[in-house]
Amino acid sequence: MKKTDEILTTPLDDRRILSNVPDPEKIRQLIDRRGFMSDSSTKFLDTNELLFHRKLGQRYIVDFPIHRIYSKKHGPLTGEFLCRNISNTGILISAENTNNLLLVGQRLTLTFEIPGGAMPEGYESKVTISGTVVRVKKETIDGKPTMLFAINFDKSLNKYLKKRRWGYSLFISSLLLFLITFIIVLMRSESVIYFKFNQFLYFYSLVAASFLLSRYLFGMLYKKVKTSSMYEPGVSIIIPVFNEEKWISRTILSCIDQAYPIDKLEVIIVDDCSTDRTAEKVRETMQRIHSTGEKFNTKERIQFYVQPVNKGKREALIEGVKLAKHDLVVFVDSDSFLEPTAIRNIVQPFQDPKMGGVAGRTEVENKYTNALTKLQTVRYYIAFRIMKAAEACFDCVTCLSGPLSCYRKDLVLENAEAWLNQKFLGHPATFGDDRSLTNFILKTHRTSYQDNAVCSTIVPSSYNTFIKQQMRWKRSWLRESLRALSFMWRKEPFMFLFFIIGFIVPIAAPIVVLYNLIYVPIMHHIFPITFLVGLLLMALLMSFTHLFFKKSTLWSFGIFFVIYYEFVLLWQMPVAWVTFWKSTWGTRDTPQDILERERKIEKKMRKMKKYPVYSGKE
Repeated sequence: MKKTDEILTTPLDDRRILSNVPDPEKIRQLIDRRGFMSDSSTKFLDTNELLFHRKLGQRYIVDFPIHRIYSKKHGPLTGEFLCRNISNTGILISAENTNNLLLVGQRLTLTFEIPGGAMPEGYESKVTISGTVVRVKKETIDGKPTMLFAINFDKSLNKYLKKRRWGYSLFISSLLLFLITFIIVLMRSESVIYFKFNQFLYFYSLVAASFLLSRYLFGMLYKKVKTSSMYEPGVSIIIPVFNEEKWISRTILSCIDQAYPIDKLEVIIVDDCSTDRTAEKVRETMQRIHSTGEKFNTKERIQFYVQPVNKGKREALIEGVKLAKHDLVVFVDSDSFLEPTAIRNIVQPFQDPKMGGVAGRTEVENKYTNALTKLQTVRYYIAFRIMKAAEACFDCVTCLSGPLSCYRKDLVLENAEAWLNQKFLGHPATFGDDRSLTNFILKTHRTSYQDNAVCSTIVPSSYNTFIKQQMRWKRSWLRESLRALSFMWRKEPFMFLFFIIGFIVPIAAPIVVLYNLIYVPIMHHIFPITFLVGLLLMALLMSFTHLFFKKSTLWSFGIFFVIYYEFVLLWQMPVAWVTFWKSTWGTRDTPQDILERERKIEKKMRKMKKYPVYSGKE
């Protein structure tokens, strides 16, 4: 099967590898010329604000057509123009026809469409904007003489889109979220009226609706811990890696290039005996960093350790924790990439001495690859910004996710032996590492979520891999939820109720769907209009919440995700009920996967010996 080519946003590389690391010599500013901030104004901004302004000036490598260029002096220009790179404040276009010359200082109006993946989510849009030619250059591209024209916009794309699209998105999503909530409440009043006719069905409807709306309510009320420039504890980033040669370089660079004091941050890469070129890529990346990172002390701040044999992700993480010299450890998946302020922000909740672990927000990096990755983009955002945020209101986040999570080192080491040797029904627990470790931490400490600690990750772009991943997640969710029942009752009462309902509703969901879509139409000859409308409202609630926060054209994929979940993913739950003891990943060669494969081969060979195939030659 042919692998899908991932569509990723491609920032124009900075000349400096470690452009976000604070300069110990205090010569270089975090803000650069494209951020349009003077040195005098930067002193009033914190690191998050400085890097936000710098990000606004980030240029992205693209390749899309300019539909129309109009000059008041010459009218519409003829010929083919391509956008080569674009930022919030300007654009670089090319023309092979060197006779079609634009002059510095010339005023233009450009019409083009920014495709998905060219810039960050939310910028995909049709644009008609005016600007001024500020630079002209002749180059040879692909053997052809080409003119390049740099144009500064009269106003930023941010201001343009706020007026033309983002403002409308905010208004429409706010209005529709209110209406959807009102309709859900109105429909559930019907459940109260008809409760006596089917107590199980209407009780489930009331509980499920109340649970869903309460999650969105608390998610909206969530407030992140304010970032303090005075709180900068030591942090060790642990990256466990296995056969990840494609992404590991980018992961390492994003982890070391943090806006955080160099004497308080280290990166430890633990290779779980990869069989591809991962180790080679790691060493190449380290050499590249060291070649320009002398003043940032990178040789003492990056470690690389290779496991002697393939032991599994948990063993790799614990090995990294043992090597760590700082009190906080951050776990980062090998295909995840940190924003420059991720570490600064994720440590802030640890100002509370009872805080044991914190999750950051994970977004989808390859969101525009295909329909499947677009579905996951909406789902990921709601799962973090609403669901985890709601749990954070009670300092009881039930899963500190693998792409980006932070723990107190002493708590991880305290639970290391139990975590490494965890078994369930006599079988080793080899996946669900993040949810399992969260349970160990939650027994004695608080856990939270920090929304401005952001990373992005590569999600499955093939349905086969996605289905296997979702089955693994459901098994680990069921296993760890059963474990959590033993101590969650000691938490805040409302959170315990939250947890119990969140455990029962997904388990009962397949039964409820079968009853509404199969039993009722066949036995009572009633079309399940109420159930389907409720399903649509749930989908719209997810979609318009995504539109409200992200102002992105991907919002509609929330509707498709709910439909896909109800008719495909939901039916993994009954399978998970009877197979949640399994320890194979299905998407990578863990020792358990290899053992399972060998067992199947051995079983097949025994069967062939017992029932030999007749060849006709005997």
